Amino acid sequence: MTSRRFLESAQQRQQRRQWSEPQLRAYQLQRFNELLSVVLPNSEFYQRKYGLSQLAIDSVDELQQLPMLTKDELVSDQPGKPAAIHHLPATNYVRFHQTSGTKGRPLPVLDTRQDWQWWLDCWQYVLDAADVTPHDRVAMAFSFGPFIGFWTANDALLARGAMVIPAGGMSSEARLRLILHSGATILCGTPTYVMHLAELAAIEGLDLTGSRISRVIVAGEPGGSIAEVREAIEHAWRARVIDHAGASELGAWGFGSRDGCGLYVCEPEFIAETLQPGTDTPAAEGELAELVLTGLGRLGGPAIRYRTGDLVRASRRPDLGCNFLHLDGGVVGRNDDMLVIRGVNLFPSGIEAIVRAIAGMAEYRIRVTNQQTMDQAELEVEVEQRAAQDLEKEIKVRTGLRIPVHSVPHGFLPRSETKSQRVLDLRQPPFKSGT
Repeated sequence: MTSRRFLESAQQRQQRRQWSEPQLRAYQLQRFNELLSVVLPNSEFYQRKYGLSQLAIDSVDELQQLPMLTKDELVSDQPGKPAAIHHLPATNYVRFHQTSGTKGRPLPVLDTRQDWQWWLDCWQYVLDAADVTPHDRVAMAFSFGPFIGFWTANDALLARGAMVIPAGGMSSEARLRLILHSGATILCGTPTYVMHLAELAAIEGLDLTGSRISRVIVAGEPGGSIAEVREAIEHAWRARVIDHAGASELGAWGFGSRDGCGLYVCEPEFIAETLQPGTDTPAAEGELAELVLTGLGRLGGPAIRYRTGDLVRASRRPDLGCNFLHLDGGVVGRNDDMLVIRGVNLFPSGIEAIVRAIAGMAEYRIRVTNQQTMDQAELEVEVEQRAAQDLEKEIKVRTGLRIPVHSVPHGFLPRSETKSQRVLDLRQPPFKSGT
């Protein structure tokens, strides 16, 4: 082992999941001060941000006295330039990846060999939740590109001793047949793409009930902790769904809880704060809040008090078998995804839950426009007209809003292997919510 934390035994990770909150805080404090002692003397970015080159704190609560980090601070005006938090000479970094750029210019992120091992260590909590063993065969339903999540999952599985079945560079039909014929026991993909494969199997007459897939690890979208989405996947694949959350800027910070309806923050490796959205005020337990995270092991590019933009409802749920911070429903939305339709706050994940409850795996898209200075939404769904009418009624019941639902032909809407873009925003900037 080249790192004292790399690939800890399952027994050690289980012990940490049972730590009391004071034990967690003491460990986090030690780790955070170690991080500061290594990073701060060498990072011009954090020296400018904090106005000092040395710092140690006496309690985790003192972390709140430091300024927060935002995505805008990380993205350079120069295309391809890594984030300023990377403070080591270029020769120290052995991995280059970048964000998807769905919310702007892609952000390059770099990792040293030690940082990469830390990523894999964080992933072991996800693989514990999925009960991955060396006897498993894991199909990776991605076309591998520069997105870091695919590669970290691949390497973490190899370190675990599982067989990895790469399924990139092929059509969805060929990928599906590879999954079925290779004897894969676990499938990894985005919730949307996993459902698309199930839909394709039905069209092609391929029987998923005959596959060996018993677990599906999903990431990249909120769906894994949305009950209706999870149930649709589990029904189609006859397999248990395990959710995961991470970010290129931060690391693999979340793993699915045993109840399937939420995520745990991997607190030995991340300090979590929850703030009232758009403010610096701490949120109450269970209140809708923005998640702020500090990674403790990525020394070559540390994100300290990073505003993720993810909206969560956090609480302690030791009754579920783990004392880490629990996020009920996982990531329920994002600050920049929230729609305000005629005075009602609406998240795309809420619409998806309704679509899955009524229309199963049908593809859909939300179109947002503005009329007479007010935001308006309508829904396109690949279902028959009768199902579209049922959806419109259910949306009215659950949200109080009348949102027109239009039936469109199967195959009309775009598909994606990675993060699906299901909100088509046609609003003009002066009218856009939150501006």
